[in-house]
Amino acid sequence: MKLINLFILLLAAQLTFAQELALVKKDGKFGYINRSGEFAISPKYSKAKSFSEGYAAVYENNKWGFINTKGELVIQPAYDDAKYFNSGICVVLKGKEWMYIDTKGAPVNAPASDKRYDFEDGYAFIKTGDNVGIINTKGEVVVKPEYQGIKPFVNGYARVKKNNKYGIIDTKGKVVVEVIYDEIGEYYKTTVWAKQGTEFGLVTGGKFTAIPGVDKIWDFSEGLAYARKAEKVGFIDVTGKWVIEPKYDKARAFVKGLAPVAVGDKWGYINTTGKVVVEPKYNDAEIFSADGLAPVKESDWGFINTSGQLVIPTKYDISSAFGFFNPNRNTKGFINGLARVKYDGKWGFIDTKGNPLGNQWFENADLFEK
Repeated sequence: MKLINLFILLLAAQLTFAQELALVKKDGKFGYINRSGEFAISPKYSKAKSFSEGYAAVYENNKWGFINTKGELVIQPAYDDAKYFNSGICVVLKGKEWMYIDTKGAPVNAPASDKRYDFEDGYAFIKTGDNVGIINTKGEVVVKPEYQGIKPFVNGYARVKKNNKYGIIDTKGKVVVEVIYDEIGEYYKTTVWAKQGTEFGLVTGGKFTAIPGVDKIWDFSEGLAYARKAEKVGFIDVTGKWVIEPKYDKARAFVKGLAPVAVGDKWGYINTTGKVVVEPKYNDAEIFSADGLAPVKESDWGFINTSGQLVIPTKYDISSAFGFFNPNRNTKGFINGLARVKYDGKWGFIDTKGNPLGNQWFENADLFEK
């Protein structure tokens, strides 16, 4: 029985990855490769966008339409521009009007708005004059247009701005952190950093507690946030206690128990106790991925493991993907065993051993998406 269950899990994983395709450009045309590095959809489009929810916008006959992961045209080219599907809905431009369509290409009714915003996890913004609100996929107004600005929801919470002050709401529009702060971060397990007047601190249970001397706090990750005091950076916990004293010049978030830190202009890594795991010797360093590898830079970029060993030589360039940007992903590292890199003027993917995917390189390449 255990073997059968394992086989089912492996098959499900293969099917999941089989649905992922990456937009690439070869010989001036766009196509899509699979995770084996083979073309699933040959490069034949003058313009194209990455997949999202099984659909990708492609440009044919001077109009945008949509294909599925088999390359079949499922929504006929009829639009002057097109974005990405999310929650089963996509924003498209027809003539001078931005509108919503569903996965069959049928129009989706929505309240009047001065601008059509992309859906994300079941919600989209609406705008009336200078004010912003939120609707759901049924077109129902969840939050009336009463805010100057709203950031996308992260784990069910969104930052809002009203009367030049900031707070936090949930997906029902309920205010969970009063809109009274001069700056605010992302909500993390009932705690959020905020600025009140000239003071930075944490808000928990509706109470703001300043952290003396701090002039900047970044968002929490793995229970810790980096903060700056007297021009040096350290890490605090959700109570505001310094877990790692501020002694670094720069820092980035903890992932897999390790965080990049800079001493002068050299970067290394520390663990959550502040112990140095990788001595500061690199010109730059990024956070670790779920694959246990992190990009580090000498003259070019390579990758280290969590023991600090350089397992992929520093001979690549890395940057955020050029097309569909997923804000919930770290686009500069490994994602499900593959990293997007540039080598000798071409873009492609390498696996965790540094092997080029399909031994192919392209004029450009985007992330794998479903």
